[in-house]
Amino acid sequence: MTQFPRHSVSVAAVVTDDGGRVLVIQRRDNGAWEIPGGILELDETPQAGVRREVLEETRVEIEPERLTGIYKTVTAGIVALVFRARLVAGTPAATDEAAAVDWWTADQVTAGMSEVFAVRTLDALRADPTPAVRSHDGRRFVDRHGQYT
Repeated sequence: MTQFPRHSVSVAAVVTDDGGRVLVIQRRDNGAWEIPGGILELDETPQAGVRREVLEETRVEIEPERLTGIYKTVTAGIVALVFRARLVAGTPAATDEAAAVDWWTADQVTAGMSEVFAVRTLDALRADPTPAVRSHDGRRFVDRHGQYT
Protein backbone atom coordinates (compact mmCIF):
# COMPACT_ATOMS: atom_id res chain seq x y z
CA MET A 1 0.00 0.00 0.00
CA THR A 2 1.29 3.46 -0.91
CA GLN A 3 1.74 5.90 1.93
CA PHE A 4 0.11 9.24 1.23
CA PRO A 5 1.34 12.48 2.79
CA ARG A 6 -0.70 13.62 5.77
CA HIS A 7 -2.03 17.12 6.16
CA SER A 8 -3.15 19.00 9.22
CA VAL A 9 -6.09 21.41 8.99
CA SER A 10 -6.19 24.60 11.01
CA VAL A 11 -8.87 27.25 11.32
CA ALA A 12 -8.62 30.93 12.20
CA ALA A 13 -10.94 33.93 12.41
CA VAL A 14 -10.66 37.55 11.42
CA VAL A 15 -13.07 39.13 13.89
CA THR A 16 -13.71 42.85 13.39
CA ASP A 17 -15.23 45.50 15.62
CA ASP A 18 -17.53 48.37 14.55
CA GLY A 19 -14.47 50.46 13.65
CA GLY A 20 -13.05 47.81 11.32
CA ARG A 21 -10.24 46.82 13.69
CA VAL A 22 -9.19 43.16 13.90
CA LEU A 23 -9.05 41.03 17.06
CA VAL A 24 -5.47 39.75 17.46
CA ILE A 25 -3.65 37.66 20.04
CA GLN A 26 -0.06 37.52 21.20
CA ARG A 27 0.83 33.83 21.44
CA ARG A 28 2.29 32.67 24.75
CA ASP A 29 4.57 30.09 23.11
CA ASN A 30 6.49 32.39 20.75
CA GLY A 31 5.28 35.95 21.39
CA ALA A 32 4.03 36.41 17.82
CA TRP A 33 0.92 38.45 17.08
CA GLU A 34 -1.65 36.55 15.01
CA ILE A 35 -5.36 36.15 14.50
CA PRO A 36 -6.89 33.56 16.85
CA GLY A 37 -7.07 29.99 15.60
CA GLY A 38 -5.67 26.50 15.83
CA ILE A 39 -5.89 22.88 14.78
CA LEU A 40 -9.25 21.47 13.75
CA GLU A 41 -10.30 18.38 15.73
CA LEU A 42 -11.28 15.25 13.79
CA ASP A 43 -14.89 15.35 14.96
CA GLU A 44 -15.45 19.09 14.30
CA THR A 45 -16.81 21.06 11.41
CA PRO A 46 -14.59 24.00 10.38
CA GLN A 47 -17.17 26.44 11.74
CA ALA A 48 -17.38 24.68 15.13
CA GLY A 49 -13.59 24.47 15.30
CA VAL A 50 -13.06 28.17 14.66
CA ARG A 51 -15.69 29.03 17.30
CA ARG A 52 -13.89 26.79 19.83
CA GLU A 53 -10.41 28.09 19.03
CA VAL A 54 -11.43 31.76 19.28
CA LEU A 55 -13.22 31.11 22.59
CA GLU A 56 -10.18 29.26 24.00
CA GLU A 57 -7.77 32.02 22.96
CA THR A 58 -9.81 35.19 23.58
CA ARG A 59 -12.80 34.30 25.79
CA VAL A 60 -15.25 35.64 23.21
CA GLU A 61 -17.94 33.89 21.22
CA ILE A 62 -18.01 34.48 17.49
CA GLU A 63 -20.10 33.53 14.49
CA PRO A 64 -18.19 32.71 11.28
CA GLU A 65 -19.75 34.59 8.35
CA ARG A 66 -17.75 33.48 5.33
CA LEU A 67 -14.61 31.65 4.28
CA THR A 68 -12.06 34.25 3.15
CA GLY A 69 -9.01 32.16 2.39
CA ILE A 70 -7.33 28.78 2.10
CA TYR A 71 -3.60 28.72 2.82
CA LYS A 72 -1.18 25.82 2.57
CA THR A 73 2.18 25.70 4.29
CA VAL A 74 3.92 23.48 1.74
CA THR A 75 6.85 22.64 4.03
CA ALA A 76 4.68 21.46 6.93
CA GLY A 77 1.57 20.08 5.21
CA ILE A 78 -0.76 22.47 7.04
CA VAL A 79 -3.91 23.71 5.34
CA ALA A 80 -5.43 26.74 7.06
CA LEU A 81 -9.02 27.87 6.57
CA VAL A 82 -9.60 31.51 7.50
CA PHE A 83 -13.06 32.90 8.18
CA ARG A 84 -14.40 36.41 8.55
CA ALA A 85 -16.43 36.40 11.76
CA ARG A 86 -18.46 38.66 13.97
CA LEU A 87 -18.36 38.99 17.74
CA VAL A 88 -21.44 37.49 19.41
CA ALA A 89 -20.67 37.72 23.13
CA GLY A 90 -17.93 38.37 25.63
CA THR A 91 -15.05 40.74 26.22
CA PRO A 92 -11.62 39.80 24.82
CA ALA A 93 -9.12 38.82 27.51
CA ALA A 94 -5.77 37.04 27.84
CA THR A 95 -5.92 33.25 28.31
CA ASP A 96 -3.60 30.29 28.85
CA GLU A 97 -2.84 30.40 25.12
CA ALA A 98 -2.77 34.16 24.54
CA ALA A 99 -0.55 36.43 26.62
CA ALA A 100 -2.44 39.47 25.31
CA VAL A 101 -5.38 40.35 23.08
CA ASP A 102 -5.92 43.61 21.25
CA TRP A 103 -7.82 45.28 18.43
CA TRP A 104 -5.54 46.31 15.52
CA THR A 105 -6.03 48.40 12.40
CA ALA A 106 -4.98 47.05 9.00
CA ASP A 107 -1.83 49.20 9.21
CA GLN A 108 -0.94 47.66 12.59
CA VAL A 109 -1.51 44.18 11.13
CA THR A 110 0.89 44.95 8.27
CA ALA A 111 3.53 46.33 10.62
CA GLY A 112 3.17 43.90 13.52
CA MET A 113 2.52 40.45 12.04
CA SER A 114 4.66 38.16 9.92
CA GLU A 115 3.78 38.47 6.23
CA VAL A 116 2.13 35.04 6.18
CA PHE A 117 -0.37 36.01 8.89
CA ALA A 118 -0.79 39.62 7.76
CA VAL A 119 -1.81 38.49 4.27
CA ARG A 120 -4.42 36.11 5.71
CA THR A 121 -5.86 38.96 7.74
CA LEU A 122 -5.81 41.50 4.92
CA ASP A 123 -7.39 38.98 2.51
CA ALA A 124 -10.31 38.67 4.95
CA LEU A 125 -10.77 42.45 5.02
CA ARG A 126 -11.16 42.66 1.24
CA ALA A 127 -14.63 43.35 -0.13
CA ASP A 128 -14.22 40.57 -2.74
CA PRO A 129 -16.22 37.56 -1.48
CA THR A 130 -14.07 35.07 -3.41
CA PRO A 131 -11.77 33.22 -0.99
CA ALA A 132 -8.04 33.68 -1.58
CA VAL A 133 -6.06 30.49 -2.24
CA ARG A 134 -2.35 30.79 -1.45
CA SER A 135 0.65 28.60 -0.63
CA HIS A 136 3.81 29.50 1.30
CA ASP A 137 6.84 27.94 2.97
CA GLY A 138 6.19 29.61 6.32
CA ARG A 139 7.83 32.88 5.30
CA ARG A 140 7.45 33.43 1.54
CA PHE A 141 4.46 32.95 -0.72
CA VAL A 142 4.47 30.80 -3.84
CA ASP A 143 2.97 32.31 -7.00
CA ARG A 144 0.73 30.35 -9.37
CA HIS A 145 3.82 29.19 -11.27
CA GLY A 146 5.45 27.68 -8.16
CA GLN A 147 7.97 30.49 -7.73
CA TYR A 148 8.59 32.09 -4.34
CA THR A 149 7.78 35.79 -4.15
